[in-house]
Amino acid sequence: MSVAAYAGVARAPFLLLPITLAIAGTGAAAYLDMHDWAAAALALLGLLGMHVAVNALNEASDYRTGIDFKTRRTPFSGGSGTLPAGRLGYGKAVATGLVGGAIGIVVGVYFLTIVGWKLVPVLAIGALAIFGYSEFLARAYVGELFAGLGLGALPVIGTTLVQTGDYEVVAIAASIPAFFMTFNLLLLNEFPDEEADREGGRRNLVLLLGRRKAALLYSLFAILVPVALVVGALLDILPKLSLVAILPSLILLPKPLGWAFKRSQDPVPIPALGSNVIWNLATNTVLGLTLFFCWC
Repeated sequence: MSVAAYAGVARAPFLLLPITLAIAGTGAAAYLDMHDWAAAALALLGLLGMHVAVNALNEASDYRTGIDFKTRRTPFSGGSGTLPAGRLGYGKAVATGLVGGAIGIVVGVYFLTIVGWKLVPVLAIGALAIFGYSEFLARAYVGELFAGLGLGALPVIGTTLVQTGDYEVVAIAASIPAFFMTFNLLLLNEFPDEEADREGGRRNLVLLLGRRKAALLYSLFAILVPVALVVGALLDILPKLSLVAILPSLILLPKPLGWAFKRSQDPVPIPALGSNVIWNLATNTVLGLTLFFCWC
C-alpha cells in the first residue's frame, strides 16, 4: 500500500485546517504575550492526529455503509475514493484513524497533567466530535454543530489554553469565526452528497431542513463571520487590525452566497465549494497573523 493511499483516507489536503486553527490560537496567546512555541507545536501535533482520526474513520464508515459508492465526488466533497478504488483496505483505514486518535489522546493527556481540569471540557467535547461523528453525531442532525465545536472553535481555544493556562477572552473571540466557518465547511459539502447520505442513513441539516433552508442557514453563518470580527474589534477584545481578517469574506464569499441565495436547488458549483474552503483557511490564518503582528 502506498503512502498516497494513507494520505487519501487521512484527507491530507484538508489537514491545512488544523494548522490554521493553531495559528489563530497561538496568535491569541502571542497577543497576550504568553505564547509558548513548544506547547503550540505539540498542540498542533495533537490537532493533526485528531483530524486524521475523524477523516479516516469517516472514510471507513462511508465505505462500510455504501455511501462512498453513491456520492457525486468533487475535489472538496464525497470522500477521497481511496477505499472504493481498492487502494487501501477497510481495516487499514480504521487503523489509520485509531493511530491518529491515539496521538491526539496522548498529547491531550500530557497537557491535562500540565494545565489541569480546565482542559477537560475541551478534550471531552473534542473527543466526542472526533470519535462519535460518523456513527452517531452525523446520524442525529448534530454533526455540523459538533464539527464547528470540535474542529473549529475548541482547537483555537485549546491551543491558547495550553500556552496561557486559562480561558482567554481574545481566544474565545477568535474561536467564534472558526466555529461558523467549520460548521459551514461541512454544511456546504453535504449538498452534493444529499441522496447518498439519505440512503446511507446520515441525518444532517440538508436532509432535515431541505436545500433552500439549509442554504439560507449557510448564508447566515457566513455573514456572521465578519460580524463577529467587527463586534470583537468594537469591544476591544480583538485589535482593530484584526478587521483585516474580513477581507477573505469580501473576496471569497460572493460565489457560495450567490449560489445559496439564487440557485440552491441546483448542484453547488465547484468554484463555490473551493471558495468555501479557502475562505475558511484564509480567515483563520489572517486573523492569527494580525494577532501576531499586534504582539510584535
